Amino acid sequence: MRPGMRALAGVFVLALCAAAWWPAAPGASPAQPADTPGHDYPVQPVPFTAVHLDDAFWAPRIEINRTVSVPSAFEQCELTGRVENFIEAAKALHGEAIANPKLPGYPFDDTDVYKVIEGASYTLSVHPDPKLDAYVDSLIARIGAAQEPDGYLYTARTIDPQHPHPWAGSQRWALEKVDSHELYDLGHLYEAAVAHYQATGKRTLLDIALESADLLTRTFGPGKRSIWPGHQNVEMGLVKLYRVTGREQYLELAKFMLDQRGPDGSPGSGRTYNQSQAKILEQTEAVGHAVRATYMYSGIADVAALTGDAAYVRTSDIIWENLVSKKLYITGGIGATGRGEAFGADYELPNMTAYNETCAAVGNDFWNERLFLLHADAKFVDVMERTLYNGLLSGVSLDGKTFFYPNPLESAGQHARSPWFGVACCPGNMTRFMASVPGYVYARRGTTIYVNLFAAGTAEIVLDGGRRVRLRQDTRYPWDGHVRLAVTPDRAGEFAIALRIPGWARNEPVPSDLYRFLDRVPDPVVLAVNGARVPLTLDKGYATLRRNWRAGDVVDLTLPMPVRRVVANEHVAADRRRVALQRGPLVYAAEWPDNPGGRVRNLVLPDASALTAGFRPNLLGGVTVITGRAFGLAYDAAGRVRKTAQPFTAIPYYAWANRGRGEMLVWIPRVEAAARPTPWPTIAMTSVVTVSGHSRRDPRRINDGEEPASSDDSASYFDWWPVKGASERVEYAFRAPARVSEVEVYWYDDTGDGEVRVPASWRILYRDGQAWKPVQALGPYGVERNRYNRVRFAPVTASGLRLELTMQPTWSAGLQEWKVK
Repeated sequence: MRPGMRALAGVFVLALCAAAWWPAAPGASPAQPADTPGHDYPVQPVPFTAVHLDDAFWAPRIEINRTVSVPSAFEQCELTGRVENFIEAAKALHGEAIANPKLPGYPFDDTDVYKVIEGASYTLSVHPDPKLDAYVDSLIARIGAAQEPDGYLYTARTIDPQHPHPWAGSQRWALEKVDSHELYDLGHLYEAAVAHYQATGKRTLLDIALESADLLTRTFGPGKRSIWPGHQNVEMGLVKLYRVTGREQYLELAKFMLDQRGPDGSPGSGRTYNQSQAKILEQTEAVGHAVRATYMYSGIADVAALTGDAAYVRTSDIIWENLVSKKLYITGGIGATGRGEAFGADYELPNMTAYNETCAAVGNDFWNERLFLLHADAKFVDVMERTLYNGLLSGVSLDGKTFFYPNPLESAGQHARSPWFGVACCPGNMTRFMASVPGYVYARRGTTIYVNLFAAGTAEIVLDGGRRVRLRQDTRYPWDGHVRLAVTPDRAGEFAIALRIPGWARNEPVPSDLYRFLDRVPDPVVLAVNGARVPLTLDKGYATLRRNWRAGDVVDLTLPMPVRRVVANEHVAADRRRVALQRGPLVYAAEWPDNPGGRVRNLVLPDASALTAGFRPNLLGGVTVITGRAFGLAYDAAGRVRKTAQPFTAIPYYAWANRGRGEMLVWIPRVEAAARPTPWPTIAMTSVVTVSGHSRRDPRRINDGEEPASSDDSASYFDWWPVKGASERVEYAFRAPARVSEVEVYWYDDTGDGEVRVPASWRILYRDGQAWKPVQALGPYGVERNRYNRVRFAPVTASGLRLELTMQPTWSAGLQEWKVK
């Protein structure tokens, strides 16, 4: 290491742990500031270990994460073989036979364990737990046993059950760009290792990570082999290792991987899916897999801050502007489509099929926090807060036991959280993020304290010059907009407190024209010091109070919280003539248990309908609800639309799906022409539907009355994928025997990017007593896409119908809707 880097190493080892992603050495005072390195973020976050929340909103959630989510995630890692993978890897390393049949089926095994270790480490930082500490130690021992002498970590990804021997030499990482994910795994290992070192002072996992990283730096870089990760994250992990050790080669390799990314002609390159369609500095919009993208954008910000690369900063800013102005959901979610878990085109923001992966919300907040640290601009915190309270928090249930992978903005009842997933990236991400929330509340720069988020609790902050300031924040936020900040410096003197005035309190839902409020709030934001009102002068979204502070000074901030109606840019087709509701930082949703008939997708909420807010302490852990009057629309037997006035209730979006499956709606029609009247119950809709075989899909989508827009409409369908070339069936059991003579079938077919096609053939049978008999069809059985295929047959009286189909030889099959007349 060069002498200059030795000096930086000392700085980094003594640097304070700002947010969870900003490492410091154990034993360093959590509030002790370091001299600024040659290049770094101009603003530094106050570490989560120096912020102690005792509010009624975040503190209970952080405790549930510690006592429920983290242990549950570790249990799932054990039950699904993720922990056993390391044992099997160690066997393979020593030439022993391996027998774990689960290895090929879980491509993210190692990453899940690393993320939960990271989350557990954060909890150990603030709440010592000998039992958890010992368990994590046992996991680390298993990981270490699977590492080769040169540092190569032998994992589930590199085990071939037929040839259980590590890849060697040039074979290692050979498939990285086509998504073998080894570098992605290592990135999460490095993050977990730094977190564990910070929390416990133990070097066990850190040494494993450093040996691995040293192998990477010996193998890749200028004048060596070229590589970039198929799934980004290793860049952030390498930066964390750089911060905790001061070893310049880790930062250099992170930048090298970013610089090398692009259409280099290798397998997997040149794709928008993994953001390799162009060189980093040539990219101008958010594209491809949303999680990979935000992890990469976060890595770009880290490298830009630590190298002073202005071109990287410009690239990050340009991409951010594209995302916030054209690709951001009102909930802060990102990634519109499940096809590639990716960003869609500009203004492509569907609601029912919105993907909005929980991990993408986490990545979005990582990125926006870093951009704030670069620019000291509240607009980035505005986006971070919107995501945090809505599209991220919805990813975990109120009891901390189940999780969402996608986070849609509309549901017909097909969505529910799950305790775990085959690819279980989201639960682990939630465990590590929830534990670190206090680290996003405050930041500092020189002699200025930034108050970014509002939550009751205390913070100990050290400013340049060594002045120590204790802050005590009291608030019921997000239910109430009053914030009181008691300021206690260790000695009287001048410094500044910059309070963020949220965009939603300044009549700006997001920092772009993607969304706007229908009205303007007449009540002003009020700021007072020691009871005396002070002028509100904003700079980059902050009201800065620079004065001589002394113990006992009190700041009062009042943010008006009326119910606001939000409308989308006209280019967002899915939201035209619709309105979303917001109060404070929270977006609201109408959900089935709170509205008449258990339906909300048939609602119309006129602009003139008065809306009020009220707190309900016994509902969903205590929430403020929005109530008013709306209209419910429904078809009658003659096909006419009937309109009925009814009470209306909306709950915070994050709290939906905690009371069972059912309808949910964020964007509510303002006019009848935009509404979806409840269909009149038909023979098909009132039938009990069953299917043969096994499917991940709910067969009730076949007779739910949803009209598909096309054969590849993914809003509400059923398929048998991944089964291919088979014969399957669907059966309707009628509520009562009926005389029928016609069916209409709309096939699901995802030609272009999927493996489901219209069937090779099909037929209809009717139930006569206990026997199934073919109907006498009066025409061909059609298999056309993007339309109903109607078949008339000789009338029969039956207690049910059966649809039998045969798939095309190399394809699966599915249905959008099956009608009976």
